[in-house]
Amino acid sequence: MKKEEIKLTDIQRILFGETPAAFMLEVFIRTIIIYLALLLVLKLLGKRMTGQLTIAEMAVMITMGAIVAVPMQIPDRGIVQGIIILLLAVAFLRGLNYLSYRNHEAEDVIQGKVNLLVRDGIIDLPTLQKMNISRQQLFSKLRNQKIFNLGQVDRVYLEACGLFSVYEHQGKRAGLSLYPLNDLRLSDTQYNDGDYACCSCGKLSNTQQDPCAECGATEFMQAII
Repeated sequence: MKKEEIKLTDIQRILFGETPAAFMLEVFIRTIIIYLALLLVLKLLGKRMTGQLTIAEMAVMITMGAIVAVPMQIPDRGIVQGIIILLLAVAFLRGLNYLSYRNHEAEDVIQGKVNLLVRDGIIDLPTLQKMNISRQQLFSKLRNQKIFNLGQVDRVYLEACGLFSVYEHQGKRAGLSLYPLNDLRLSDTQYNDGDYACCSCGKLSNTQQDPCAECGATEFMQAII
C-alpha cells in the first residue's frame, strides 16, 4: 500500500488489515480445521515428535509450522492444499525413518551420530569444539546430576537428539573440580595430594611443570576426590 494511506488513526486497518471483517470468522473456522488436522498428523508421526527431536524431525516440525500458517491466514488459499502438504510431510518423514532402519549409513546422515565427549574423566576437546559445546556447558550438565569431579565420570555421550547421557565411575577417582571458580571453597577439604588436573581437558598429572600429555595445555589445578 502507498505511504500516504498509512495513518495511525486508521484503527480498522491496524486491527483487521485490508481484509473484510467477515474474514475473521473464516479465519476462526480455518484455524480450528487446520489445528485438528495438525493433531492428527502429529498422532501419525508418533510419540517421538513430543520428545527430543532428531535433525530430520526438527526439519519436519519447522516445515509444518510454515505449512499451516498459509491456509489459516490467506483468503485465496484453500485448506485442502495445506492438509495435503501436511500428509506429504508425514509420508516424507516415515520414508526417512524406514530408510534409516534399513541402512545404517543413511541413519547416521539423517538422524545424526552419537558423540563421545568424556572418556575416563578426560574431555575430548576436538569433539567438544566440533559440537559447539563449551566446557562450562558440559560442566553444568554434570553438576546438574550431582557430579562435582570429572574423575567420577566414565563416559559422557551427546546423543543424536541432543541429550547428554552420563555414566558414572564406580568408586572414588580423583579428577578436575567442576565447582564454579567463585565457589571453590566447597572443595577445600577434598583436595587429592600429589594429583594435578589439566584445566583444559581434565587429564591427571603428578606435576604442574610439564604440558598436559593429552592436549598440551600448561594450566593445572589440584585435583579433588
